[in-house]
Amino acid sequence: MDTLYSNLFNPPYISHFLLLLFLASSYLHTSSHFCFCLVDGVPSTGTVRSCIEEERSALLSFKQDLKDPSGRLSSWAGRDCCQWRGISCNNRTGHVAKANLRNQYPYVLYDEEWDELAYNQSCLGGKINPSLLSLKYLNYLDLSYNDFDGIHIPKFFGELKSLRYLNISSTSFSGEIPHSLGNLSELNYLDLGFSYSISLYSTNLNWLSHLSSLKYLNLNGVNLSSTGVTNWQHHLNMLPSLLELHLSNCFIESLPLSVQKINFTSLSVLDLSSNYFNTSSFPSWLFNLTNLRKLDLSWNSFGGSFLRVIGSMRKLKFLSLHDNNFIGEKIEEFLRSLSNYPNHTIALESLDLSYCGLEGQLPDSIGNLSSLKTLDLSSNNMNGSIPESLGKLSELVELDLSSNSWEGILKEAHFINLTRLKALSISTDPIEKPMSLNMAYDWVAPFKLHKLGIRYCRVGPGFWKLIQSQTELLYVTLQNTSISNSIPKEWLSKISSQVQHLDLSYNNFSGRLSLQLKFPKLQDISLDHNQLEGPLPLWLPNVYNVDFQSNLFSGPIPSNLDQLMPKLIYLDVSENRLNGTIPLSICNMKDLTVISLRNNQLFGEFPQWWSLWSTISIIDVSHNNLSGNIPSSMGIPSSLEIFKVNNNNFSGEIPLSLQNCTSLLILNLGGNKFIGNLPLWIGSNVSTLEVLTLQSNLLSGHIPHHFCNLPHLHVLDLAHNNFSGTIPKCLKNMTCLVEVNDACQNVSWYAGYLGKSAITLKGKELEYDDGNLALWGNLIDLSSNNFEGEIPEQVGSLVELSTLNLSMNQLTGEIPSSIGKLRWLETLDLSHNQLSGHIPQNFSSLTSLSHLNLSYNNLIGNIPSGNQLQTLDDPSIYEDNPLLCGPPLSTVCPGDDTRSRQTFTSEDHSKDENEMFWFYVGMALGFIIGFWAVCGTLVLKKSWRYAYFKFFDNVKEKVALIIALKVARWQGRL
Repeated sequence: MDTLYSNLFNPPYISHFLLLLFLASSYLHTSSHFCFCLVDGVPSTGTVRSCIEEERSALLSFKQDLKDPSGRLSSWAGRDCCQWRGISCNNRTGHVAKANLRNQYPYVLYDEEWDELAYNQSCLGGKINPSLLSLKYLNYLDLSYNDFDGIHIPKFFGELKSLRYLNISSTSFSGEIPHSLGNLSELNYLDLGFSYSISLYSTNLNWLSHLSSLKYLNLNGVNLSSTGVTNWQHHLNMLPSLLELHLSNCFIESLPLSVQKINFTSLSVLDLSSNYFNTSSFPSWLFNLTNLRKLDLSWNSFGGSFLRVIGSMRKLKFLSLHDNNFIGEKIEEFLRSLSNYPNHTIALESLDLSYCGLEGQLPDSIGNLSSLKTLDLSSNNMNGSIPESLGKLSELVELDLSSNSWEGILKEAHFINLTRLKALSISTDPIEKPMSLNMAYDWVAPFKLHKLGIRYCRVGPGFWKLIQSQTELLYVTLQNTSISNSIPKEWLSKISSQVQHLDLSYNNFSGRLSLQLKFPKLQDISLDHNQLEGPLPLWLPNVYNVDFQSNLFSGPIPSNLDQLMPKLIYLDVSENRLNGTIPLSICNMKDLTVISLRNNQLFGEFPQWWSLWSTISIIDVSHNNLSGNIPSSMGIPSSLEIFKVNNNNFSGEIPLSLQNCTSLLILNLGGNKFIGNLPLWIGSNVSTLEVLTLQSNLLSGHIPHHFCNLPHLHVLDLAHNNFSGTIPKCLKNMTCLVEVNDACQNVSWYAGYLGKSAITLKGKELEYDDGNLALWGNLIDLSSNNFEGEIPEQVGSLVELSTLNLSMNQLTGEIPSSIGKLRWLETLDLSHNQLSGHIPQNFSSLTSLSHLNLSYNNLIGNIPSGNQLQTLDDPSIYEDNPLLCGPPLSTVCPGDDTRSRQTFTSEDHSKDENEMFWFYVGMALGFIIGFWAVCGTLVLKKSWRYAYFKFFDNVKEKVALIIALKVARWQGRL
């Protein structure tokens, strides 16, 4: 707003202003019935009047249709509406001039201090009564940060002709922006930005071109994808007075690369962030906006030579190019462009080049940007040492050099003049490019930091002294700093009492924490992945988030946990040595969202009063010795998204109350003693599952048909149970196993929690993070059950499948050839069944296959060869299939010799078949000719026949005589 009214204080107006002030003050000496005020930015005098009755009635009608849960409008009573909250009147005329109903607790994205409860209670809602039309002199209307629950923007807003200021941003309006807003010809300020989850759009911006007085326009979050490339730019070009333009996240597909004439050359602020334009070329017309002071092009795909010519925008103060595509561009060339004009250097105050793919070394010329207050070079590919000239940036307040490949040593000289520095973040490649922070023990830092983040850097002994001197620290992260000593109790006890966030994770701290440490304002603490011992340090009454996983903490969880940490939202004490039972008091923690007790030595039953957890999202108690039934009588909160109780001793049936969890993403009940059939609610009431693991239980029965209604499923593991019946054909309904679409992009993290699960892949049990399903691939494991019948042909529809395990069942019939279409299949195990027939020849098309097991079946014929199958040369793959032959088995297929077995091709196979054909033809002809040549002659010639049989009679008598003589001699010897 400073921009809009800056002209008021120009020299030509100051003299008029002082004159009026003098006259007004003089007149006030003679009359107590007059006042002096600013109306519409212009000084005015007039009598104080109460509001006009017609307008008072209009406001009451407007209030009647509103929802006001916090009673913000309770002051709207009495005769003088000019005294009502949010209402201001023109002191000269008494007309209502201003209605400011902005939510005093606005929603601010990523603001850790935002009070959600206060925001929700303070929101106005309901309907907007047209009675506002009676406020004919209303020039200011602000309804921002309220919640109108998807209703359309009233068309009658376009009839409030006196409006100069209209702000309905973040109010959850939906639908198309009414073209009637184009009637507000006096409008200077229009903010329609961000409806968040509600869709607000415009198909044509023709209405915008009529707002010729507009100085500020915010359409952030409004869908402009249907307006076309030239439409929106053409109508914006009709706004010559425009000073600020915000078009972030508007789904604009592309920008015109060139424009003949730009009319809004007075533009001072331009925000085109988060549009992901489909072109990487930078539009040249932007360089004509030489009055730009702020340019935000973050979250797009720009690249190329833009960095080399940015110096032409000489008034630029704020530049954000975060998350663009400047891969291969050198940081040196960019910094050179900023001072490549004679007698001029851009006086940038804020520069964000994070996530841009920039390479090269940071040059000494970085010290020339002496006006910089914020510098963010994080998450690039920069390397080399950081120049000491960085210490010349005396105006610097925030510095982020994290996630690059820095090397060398940071010393006092790098920070010597940074007296204004409040935030410092540094990290590097932890293996290839070691970096150290080495300050002298007696060095006195010139700054007082509020935020310090050091990751993957070695720190010297003087660093602890530096920490102690920073008495204003609010956020401290010292992660993976290669510290192997016991935890430095001295500096930890002397750390700033103002600290709110403390992260000492991934170090080698050992020993016990003192129970006397006091951090009254601490809200978030991470000590995970160290070697800390002793009881859990749960002495932090104001903490919301606790991460103590992967340490050596032992002993029980305190029974009064709800009193020790009443505000707890996130608790992760997994992978420790905790024992005892889970205290009942844990259910009294009504704000608890995440609880992970995974991989400890806990026993007993899980507490019964789950229904008290109104916001619980993640429960992970896997890998303990818990027993008993999972309670269903008390109900399980519908907010549950991840439920993992695997590898315990739970028994009974899977609780019916899980059907209330309609947002369930991961359900892991494996490695227990659950009995009964598959729950009917899976696939009917609950269809959101991405991971379903029920392996190694005592479950039985058939797979019901509606079980297939899991379109988001990536992992299905029912192995090692007693399931029977046939494998359902409806598996093809599991959409994410059939095709890739936006709905199948699995969530990479859940509420900041990364648990772990063991999955059997390629014959081995491997452990993966829950939040990274991409590493798991898509899996179906039905092994070690009693499934029977044939493998359904529909399995071939699951083309995104990477693991299919149907081993150790009673499956019969042939292997469906459709399996050969599973292009991403890495593991296929059909062993220990009763499958018969040939192995499909198209198995040679499984180019991703690395683990195959077809052993212990009744398969016959040649083993296919070629492509990936050629590398799977372990004979055990085909073991105990007696009628299989060919490599890698030693069994030779019929008609194959050693040579042909080694170099078998389809051509050889065809040649062998032809040779065998003529061999059998020759044998048949030889038999026929030989038989009839002898036998036919004997039949036709009687004398030959008598002679033939007489000859055989003589031979018979001679043979009999010889045998008799031999026998007589043998008996004589005896």
